[in-house]
Amino acid sequence: MIEILSVVKVILPAALTFLVGISLTPYIADFLYKNEMWKKKPGKLDTAGNATPVYDKLYEKRDVGTPRMGGIVIWLSAFVVISLLWVLARFSPFEIFDKLEFLSRSQTWIPLAALMVGAFVGLLDDWLEIKGSRDNVSGGLSSTKRLIVVGLIGLLVSIWFFFKLGVTSIGIPFLGQLEIGFLLIPLFTFVILVIYSGGVIDGLDGLSGGVLASMFSAYGIIAFAYDQINLAAFCAAIVGALLAFLWFNIPPARFYMSETGSMALTIVLAIVAFMTDELVGGVGLFVLPIIAFPLIATAGSSFLQIMHKKLRNGKKIWLAAPLHHHFEAIGWPATKVVMRYWVISVIFASVGIIIALIG
Repeated sequence: MIEILSVVKVILPAALTFLVGISLTPYIADFLYKNEMWKKKPGKLDTAGNATPVYDKLYEKRDVGTPRMGGIVIWLSAFVVISLLWVLARFSPFEIFDKLEFLSRSQTWIPLAALMVGAFVGLLDDWLEIKGSRDNVSGGLSSTKRLIVVGLIGLLVSIWFFFKLGVTSIGIPFLGQLEIGFLLIPLFTFVILVIYSGGVIDGLDGLSGGVLASMFSAYGIIAFAYDQINLAAFCAAIVGALLAFLWFNIPPARFYMSETGSMALTIVLAIVAFMTDELVGGVGLFVLPIIAFPLIATAGSSFLQIMHKKLRNGKKIWLAAPLHHHFEAIGWPATKVVMRYWVISVIFASVGIIIALIG
């Protein structure tokens, strides 16, 4: 009976966040369209402030007229469901809600707090980008400022893990725990920055929603296997919210996830990886590069492009970066790029799960 209840506790949040997301989206979309929450001029600048002609040509008709801030659907749906179950567990006369509520200090407070902080900072960036694009194609917080914010979040959470939770090692499959001591803090911060950098995968209709759903599903399964039922339920809630977002984000997209979604979710993904590591004798961090391979490949392709241009007098590796834009530039339809990324995400997520469960 306990096992059945645990399964229900994990599956129910996914169903609820999907239903809440589907219900909220028409109102959110209506607000975004009514207030023209999109870039007023197409195109973007690279990290050095230079024009990106290949990207601009690909997106000259897509950048304008499609609202940003679609990530609101994801974090708001998750927050509503988590809060609702918490309230029902405390004020409802039905004991079943005590068993279904999953907001706990040991497993879900930190991911939820990180989700909301990332969502707020990302929302601010989206607003500034929309407002700033009235005059130029830039706007929003600079990449440096966003990296500083994410780095600070990573630093604060890593300090909590190290000093409060006593985490000083990382899991290695088949070998056990590798003691790294104080190095956990810079490692934690670095990992969050890398995964966040992969958030630029939010560039095609349905792309980011699909790959992130695979990743959070993988960690939900891993957390469940490690008996972290509350954390598994939290991951499931994120998956349900992502599916609701994806329902409206598949081509033609009603809106884009943008920074308010990508910042929140990538930060949380990195935190969940650490929570499924030493705290439960697992290898959650070790399998992160596998499960999150599409994010890491995306961030890596942009980094390689930047370095190659600096070292080779402006010569590029890809026609456009990140990598998914290169595939578009060589003639792949956007739907083909998205579907193949989805397939790759499921494969790598499956491999990560296998290693985590047998390692």
